[in-house]
Amino acid sequence: MEATLEQLRTQALAELDAAGSEPAVEAVRVKYLGRAGSISLLSEGMKTVSKEDKPRIGKLLNEVRSQVTAAIDARKAALQESRDAAAFADLDTTLPGAPAWRGALHPMTLLLDRAVRIFRRMGFALADGPDIETEWHCFDALNTPPDHPARNEQDTFYLPDGRLLRTQTSTIQVRTMEAQPPPVRVIGPGAAYRRDEIDATHLAQFNQMEGLYVDRGVTLADLKGTVEFFFRELLGSAAQVRFRPHFFPFTEPSFEIDIKAPALGGDRWLELAGCGMVDPAVFEAINARRGDNAYDPEKISGWAFGFGIERLAMITSAVPDIRYFIENDIRFLEQFR
Repeated sequence: MEATLEQLRTQALAELDAAGSEPAVEAVRVKYLGRAGSISLLSEGMKTVSKEDKPRIGKLLNEVRSQVTAAIDARKAALQESRDAAAFADLDTTLPGAPAWRGALHPMTLLLDRAVRIFRRMGFALADGPDIETEWHCFDALNTPPDHPARNEQDTFYLPDGRLLRTQTSTIQVRTMEAQPPPVRVIGPGAAYRRDEIDATHLAQFNQMEGLYVDRGVTLADLKGTVEFFFRELLGSAAQVRFRPHFFPFTEPSFEIDIKAPALGGDRWLELAGCGMVDPAVFEAINARRGDNAYDPEKISGWAFGFGIERLAMITSAVPDIRYFIENDIRFLEQFR
């Protein structure tokens, strides 16, 4: 058996050296190491070897099998290396490679992330709500009666079942108060929808950031301090803030927020947000919905604010047309890497 094993080893290694393709190498493997291969059959014959010769013959058998297996793997690797070399033979490795295009966050995302980080530092939690809303959440709860112009079907996207696409992210504030008693301190960024004519400053779908703070003893001074801190952190310490009286059905008193800052051009006031103390009628609507008196306007107070993300991004990034944000033009987006 020893002579046979040595002969098989010599034959197998010679045939592997001559094999010029992977199918030829596989044929050699099957011939010698397959289930019916020559070396495999000799392994089965070990039971007929005498007890004294078994250790020596067994050791030789393992050596032959291991050597042939290693030679098969080496031959396959050599053939693969040869194919790779042939494939790259005509490739000029001195040519410069094509640079990979590096993407970046959208300017709207950059601004929103900065705003959220600032409000989180002041203890605001991030809240969310559905884009498809009921009239109660979008209007009734916000002290906007059925005859209010905002409920005109020409201004709002209604669904066949009477629901609508929310016209403002104030609905997030309403749902937050429904779900939990005060104190409440949340911000609600998200999409809003209105049937506006699309032009350089208007879109039918845009983004808002709204905030709500409700607790005992909340005052207009808290609102003013929060707003001033936010805009100075966002636009620089030289930013100036002024409150101008206005009307919103869900706040009383209500204000428009004007900002003047070097980052916005410096010498002119720009209207950037709206705010006010939450109208007691809103608290009463929430209590009726909750079935308790958690938001008793005699005991608690609160304020709310809101601003458009696109408008603020247009000003801070000097973007002249709001439509640039949604056109996905690489030439525009590359400016914000």
